[in-house]
This record gives sequence, structure tokens and C-alpha cells, in this order.
Amino acid sequence: MADYTQTLPLLPLTSGVVLPGMVFTMALESDEARAAADAAGFAGGRLVLVPHIDGRYARVGLISEILDSGALPGGSPAVIVRGVERSAIGTAVPGTGAALWVQVEPLQEGELSPAVHDLTREYRAVLENILLSRGARRIVEQLREVSEPSAVADVAGYSPDLSLAQKVEVLETVDVEARLRLVLGWARETLADIALRERIKTDVEEGMEKTQREFLLRRQLESIRKELGELGDDVEGGSPQDYRDRAAARELPESVRVAVEREVAKLERTSEQSPEHGWIRTWLDTVLELPWGVESPDRLDVAEAGRMLDEDHDGLRDVKDRILEHLAVRKLQGERGLALVGGRGAGAILALVGPPGVGKTSLGESVARALGRSFVRVALGGVRDEAEIRGHRRTYVGAQPGRLVRALRDAGTMNPVVLLDEVDKLGADFRGDPSSALLEVLDPAQNHTFKDHYLEVELDLSKVLFVATANVVDTIPTALLDRMEVIRVDGYSEDEKVSIARHHLVGRQLAQAALRAGEVEVDDAALRTIVADYTREAGVRSLERELGRMLRKVATRVASGDAVPPVVIGSESVRTWLGRPRFFSDAADRTSVPGVATGLAVTGAGGDVLFVEATAMEGPEGLTVTGQLGEVMKESAEIALSYVRSHASALGIDAGAFAGRRFHVHVPAGAVPKDGPSAGVTMVTALVSLLRGAPVRSTLAMTGEVTLRGKVLPIGGVRQKVLAAHRAGLVEVVLPKRNGPDLEDVDEAVRAEMTFHLADDVDEVLAAALDLPADTAAPGLVAA
Repeated sequence: MADYTQTLPLLPLTSGVVLPGMVFTMALESDEARAAADAAGFAGGRLVLVPHIDGRYARVGLISEILDSGALPGGSPAVIVRGVERSAIGTAVPGTGAALWVQVEPLQEGELSPAVHDLTREYRAVLENILLSRGARRIVEQLREVSEPSAVADVAGYSPDLSLAQKVEVLETVDVEARLRLVLGWARETLADIALRERIKTDVEEGMEKTQREFLLRRQLESIRKELGELGDDVEGGSPQDYRDRAAARELPESVRVAVEREVAKLERTSEQSPEHGWIRTWLDTVLELPWGVESPDRLDVAEAGRMLDEDHDGLRDVKDRILEHLAVRKLQGERGLALVGGRGAGAILALVGPPGVGKTSLGESVARALGRSFVRVALGGVRDEAEIRGHRRTYVGAQPGRLVRALRDAGTMNPVVLLDEVDKLGADFRGDPSSALLEVLDPAQNHTFKDHYLEVELDLSKVLFVATANVVDTIPTALLDRMEVIRVDGYSEDEKVSIARHHLVGRQLAQAALRAGEVEVDDAALRTIVADYTREAGVRSLERELGRMLRKVATRVASGDAVPPVVIGSESVRTWLGRPRFFSDAADRTSVPGVATGLAVTGAGGDVLFVEATAMEGPEGLTVTGQLGEVMKESAEIALSYVRSHASALGIDAGAFAGRRFHVHVPAGAVPKDGPSAGVTMVTALVSLLRGAPVRSTLAMTGEVTLRGKVLPIGGVRQKVLAAHRAGLVEVVLPKRNGPDLEDVDEAVRAEMTFHLADDVDEVLAAALDLPADTAAPGLVAA
């Protein structure tokens, strides 16, 4: 090649790269291109081609020769150009015409190293593999005619796998060995990519062939088994036609039928090997297992239903009356042909609130039996996941419907009695709030179109009779509580417990102890002794445990031959079987000294008796309260002391009794948290008793909130508190005057045994509570 500088017209290339040895046709579309071709003199002339890509010119150009010129089919002028050799681009110089003339200097490739021939052979082999994989066998034969290493490397200019920037890099690499290494590396990457695609394609084709083969074999197997009459439910039961037949045989709502048809059509298009096939079948099975259109006929005999409720449970009059009212309305609607309001079901939503052991859960089953409906219990205690109520969405693996849908499936009817047990113990965490999900379920205006996340079809829950149970209402969200009809189940009196034990518990425990009915006789006096001396609860669970323990001891004696049936258990022999009594009436002992008053409270376990103790000591003036009291109860103690100090003269207390003395109010059972305002009158009475030196009546208990002006305000839980006082052997109770009507909720037998003092202010409380001689009674107080 020449080693002197030449001057040639420059033609920029914006859409391609030309390498030495390449021949191509170039359309002269721009004025610049036509000017460069004119300056080169067309056929036989020379010009330099320089790539102009991404806003820059290449460092190396290509001296090219115009082989021929002419016009394209569209009439545009064109030239055929062949690349000759690489050249360095110098400065522009003046020239003829409109073309840009530049100085160029051909670049020498240098001597070939020993490694060049090995690289050439390897690159040619890689190229042949690439071309053969694409079916370009004729190009492979043409490639074998190229032997010069530099020309072999420049074949990369024809590759469709290289970008323009990569081809510019090939043009700018003058050294042959470096150029071969560069294009060889890119060729290897291309070959690896082709091999990977081929492998993926082969795997997919093999998988499809296997799936198709298995599908055909299964269809053939199904046909053979049909011909042999051996086809079982495992094959036919999951076919799309079987689902269509099952759906046609059911009274499905129109929206549900459309959803089922849609899923069946999807099942037909889905391969049995696809995971979605199993998900669709599970959904279809779940939907078709629900009792669409199936309802239990209500037993509309009100008298018979009442008899059955009384047979199962003693007491609980409010709940029984509400169920009988529901039945009576249903009966009249049927007799008079009256449609239900809004066309919705005649369900109801009841909430039984009361202490443990009073029969709330068993009452739900008794209600179902009385109505002639199916019964399902849904335990909600400790449930924290909202999906337990509304179901999981089908996008999750292992998704299933919520508990309510499963309850309907288990019940087999659309109008069962569903017991929502322990609704006050629902939790909430990052997975959602189940109590919020229950808002729709327990709303009569919404639950006729309830949608489970898994089913995604409307479900009518308006015909369901929901019975929720709870120990307290404080932990139930207000919005949820507002949707339920709350019925208080406050507990049983002593007579009711004896009746329950006689009619229900003794017989059940005899059977569990493997004793016959005539082998043990327990009289009412013995039952009353067990209730009074061995249990102290609102319900009857402890009573049943004590009866079971006693009858197991009897069974032991009978089995060992130490006792001969019938074994008679009277009041005197209870201690022989159960040991010493566990509960005593200690109100007389505890209130025998001034400064102690008996109060009443309501806990999650029912009503209870509490004592308030007050004492005074020398020290800085003030008040100390102990007994794990809540803020409200602490404030009640402050109010009590402030009232007593401000009314000391009227209460017959020396004004100097407060100077230099510190008062301490304590409520025993310090391990039990206590709160609420209803101990206000008890604290005032304890302080007055202390300062007057007059003990509080040992047979009297009290409850009520007190104000700074001495007014006694009404409180809640009257029935539970009165029953607690009755269980403790107390015969007098002081209540706020405005709670007088609440005494109608107390059993008449209990009211007959007790005396009630209705107080409007503190003076009336103290007059009933303190034993004050007439000559020492304070002004404003009437001696009892």
C-alpha cells in the first residue's frame, strides 16, 4: 500500500459501516452524497467513507472504489462501491465542486503473529456453526473461500448480530490479531445465545409433546373404561359435563349459574397438568356443595317450641321469649300470606352476654332444636385473620372460603342457626380485623348480598339466625355491637341452680360415672349445700364439677364393695364426700370493725362481692389507695374523701379529725384488677364508719356512684350484683333510687328474701348502712 498522503472526497455514512472487501450498492439521496460521487468521478473514481454514528465521526475511514453507477428502480441515482483499505483521516483541503475533500493516509496492518492463523481457524469454525444453525449453508461454502486473516475478520461487517457501534469498533481496530480476538469474542456470545434458545425450544417442544401424549392417552383410557363399564367417579366426576349436570340439577341463583358456566368453560380449556385445573375444580366443588335453595321448614308450633326450650334450660326467660316472638311472627306471616319486608329472609341477630357457665353456648343448640333448624357453631375466640370470616382470595395457594361459607356447607341448609361463640374475644393484627369483616355479616341491610373473597358470588345470609355469645360487651366494637340485639344472661339464683342440678346435671354426671339412676339419691338439701358452700359462681360449671367429683367417689365405693346401692346423699353427708366447705359468709367478720364496708361489682365471671377497707394514720395529709385499682376507681376514692371532709359537720365528724392524718383506702384481692365508679358510696360509707367509729351492718351490701354533692347516681349490672349478694348470704342491698325499676329483672324468689334500700343521696345510704344510736345520729342522718 502507498505510504504517501492522498486527497479524496469524504462521504459520511449514517446508517451502516463498510469494511475492506465489502461490495454494496449505495443510493445517493443527499446533496452531500451526490457531490462526493461527482467529485470522485463516478466509475473508477475513489472516495473515503467515514461512519457518522451517535453524533461523532469514526477515527478510521475506508478508502473505497466506485465500481459502477446508475439508477435504482425508483429513479434515484446510486453507485456500487467496494471497500479497499483502512485509512487515517487528515485535515480538510480546498477542492472542486461542493464535496468535502480531506487528506487520507492508508493504514498498514503490520506483520501477522503466529496466533493469527489459530484465531482465524477458530473464528471461521464459530461462524460456520452460527450460519449452519440458521440454515445458511451456501454462505458457509462462500466463507471457506476466504483465507486471508484480515479478510476473515472483516466478514463481521455482514453479521446481523453486531450493532453499528460494534462494527465501527471493528473498522477502527487496525491490528489483525486484536481484530480477530474482538470479533471471536462476540461470535462466541452469539453462538452461546443461539444454543440456549435451541435448548429452551427443545425443552418446550418436548414438554408439549409429553403433555399432548398424556392427554391423548388419558382420553383413550377414559374411552376404554367407559366401554368396559368400569368408569368411576374419579374420572367422570371431574369432567366439565359432570359439573354442568350437577349445576343443572340445582336451584342456583342466576348470577351463580353464570359464574359456574364461566368456570366450567375455563376448565375445558385448561390442561389437566396445569395447577389451575385443580384450583378450578376445587372452586366448582365448593360452590356446588353449598345448599343453594335448601331451607329447613321452621317448627311454627309456639307452645311446642317453648316446651322444648324449657326442657333444655331452666330460667333464661328473656332469651326464650325472644325466640318465641320470632316464631310467632313467622307463623303469622305464613298464615296471612304477608311477604317479608324488602323480600329478604327472616333471620335474626342475637347476642347473649353473660358470665361463663350460664348456658349461652348450649342455648344456641337448644334454639336450633326448638326451631327445627340445623345448628353450626363457629368459634371466634382468638381469631385474628380477616380471611377467616371473608375467605382467602383464589390467587393464594391453598385458598379456601371463610368460616361462614363452610358453616352453611356443613349445615346443609341456607337458614341454619349459626352460633358465633366468644365474639368478644376476636383479635386484630396485620392480617386484618375480623370484627370489621363481621359488620357486613351481621347487618340485616347488607348480609343478603354477602360476598366471600373465595367464592366471589353473592350469598344470602339474611335467612340465618345468628346467635353470638360474649362474656362482656366492653371489648366488642361499638359498630358491631349496634348490629346485634343484646340479651343479658346474668346468672342463676340458688333456687335455679338447684333446679338445674336436679333436672340436668345429676343425670349427666351419673351417666359419666357409670352409675344407674336408682343407685344414688341426692336430695335438694344436699344440692343446696353444694351450691352454697362449695361453689360461688354465676353459672353452673363448678357445680357440675363438684357433682361429678362426688359421684365418682360414690362409684369408687360401689365398685370396691364398700357401699351398697342405693346410696343416699343428704345435706349432712356432703362433707363426707367433698371434704370441708370452700366458701364461707365472712361479711359479718370483716365488717365487725369500723372502716369496712361491703360493696358489689360486676366482672367477666358475673357479679361479685368486694370489701372496701379504710384506715387513718399520723402523717402528711392525703390519700393512699391500693388493691390494683383503675383510674376511675381511684378518682372515686378522691371524691369520697373530699365529700366526707367538706360535709364533716353534717356527718357528725370532728373537723380536726383530718388534720395531720393520712387516709388509706384498700380493696382486698389485690391480684385482681378493679375499676368503675360504682364503689363510690361504699368508699364514702367506709370513711364515715371509720371516723364515726360505727361499724357497717354485716348483712348489707351497697353499690352506686357518688358525686361531690353527695348525689347517688345509677349504675349497671343490678341483677348480677343482687345475685352476688344473695349468694354471699347478704339480705339487704342499697341501690341508687333510679335503679329501682331494674329490680324487676331480679327473680321474684330472690326479691322476696332480700330488702332493698333505694337511695338518692349519701345521707340515705349512711342511714341504712350504719348502726347509729338515735342520740348520736348526725344532723341530716336518720338512725336505722
